Amino acid sequence: MFALLDGNNFYVSCERVFRPSLKGLPVVVLSNNDGCAIARSEEAKALGIKMGAPYFQIRHLHDQAGLVALSANFTLYGDMSDRMHSLAAGMGPEQEIYSIDECFINLQGVRDATRRAWAIRDRVLRGIGITTCVGIAPTKTLAKLANHIAKDAERKPGSYPAELARVCNLAELPPATLQQLLQQTAVGEVWGVGRRIAKRLAEHSICTALDLARMPPAMARAQFSVVLERTVLELCGQSCISLELAPPPKQQIACTRSFGRPVTDLAPLVEAVSHFAQRAAEKLRAQQSRCGAVLVFAHSSPFRANDPRFSESATVQLVQPSSDTTVLVAAAERGIRKIYQPGYRLAKAGVMLLDLSPQTRNQPSLLPEEAEPTGRDHSALMEAMDRINQRWGKGAVAVGSAVQVSVWGMRQERRTGMCTTQLDQVPVAR
Repeated sequence: MFALLDGNNFYVSCERVFRPSLKGLPVVVLSNNDGCAIARSEEAKALGIKMGAPYFQIRHLHDQAGLVALSANFTLYGDMSDRMHSLAAGMGPEQEIYSIDECFINLQGVRDATRRAWAIRDRVLRGIGITTCVGIAPTKTLAKLANHIAKDAERKPGSYPAELARVCNLAELPPATLQQLLQQTAVGEVWGVGRRIAKRLAEHSICTALDLARMPPAMARAQFSVVLERTVLELCGQSCISLELAPPPKQQIACTRSFGRPVTDLAPLVEAVSHFAQRAAEKLRAQQSRCGAVLVFAHSSPFRANDPRFSESATVQLVQPSSDTTVLVAAAERGIRKIYQPGYRLAKAGVMLLDLSPQTRNQPSLLPEEAEPTGRDHSALMEAMDRINQRWGKGAVAVGSAVQVSVWGMRQERRTGMCTTQLDQVPVAR
């Protein structure tokens, strides 16, 4: 038995915890550089604002409908996510953190799962002020579907039975009721069925979750994929997807950003990619990996029709796989200097670490001309940097070329305070 706990409109809910005056107002959270809407309150959805809507297209709703637009505050959301997942862990013996606002819980051995879910939901609400919904079912796919039902039953009255709002336990329902719920659910709402697959399924007259559950598994595998076959089996109550208690190592690590304003000179561009390489190196060491190559790219904005277009990338191969920030930053600098051309207004750049391998794997070159240049072992220095940055915040210690964030820094004109991680920004009640 599995449960899926999900924070409702999570980014907006985090903002409302520290700004109660936002409750009842249409609120959107904007992406990096205040580009587009990445989270919406129910009131904002009622105005017709779509996920990903460009901010310039909805700016007029400030005056017309009282829309409040906020810059993303990922430091706040990440900390609130950690607190929510810590509280949710009390629901069962094992937990998989699926995303910043969702986690799966293994309910094996838990008595009265529905009552426990209500208790944990209330604990999260009292503890951090975030409202959640919980779906419970024998498989992860059905638990995800139960969570969808729990949310829609509350926010869209009439779409599902009202008694299933907030906490929905499909395992307690009679088979006929479960089939009715599957019949009411579009196939595109099933976990793992995207828009493209839903369109292909519709060509086979499979339009609802019940249609998909009745699809022969062999047909799903032959005409689609083994992934869809597992989805069909899970909809039928056969558990095929276990909890991932430890996330698998990433095969690539990227750090990219759009600039707050166009970059035309080499110096701020070097500064930006140095910063990106440093952040990527921290992620690389966190999963105990090394990389064998560093890809650097930069391009101009596709939306400035009058500007000359620029889009170039370069891959720098390392002599030996490394997770040393100094090595990776130096490679990123070489790459960006190689592709840089004056006369362009660059809007975005990034660094990708490729050819990842575990730190325990070491294959030195047998050719003397490819031997690693002599130098000090920086592993202790990297460990110290990571500990300091974890203790005092990202960027507390950095390589020299990544210290200044001048021209390329992101626009975050509407960002609220880091209320849970910065002592000087903790709200004060008067």
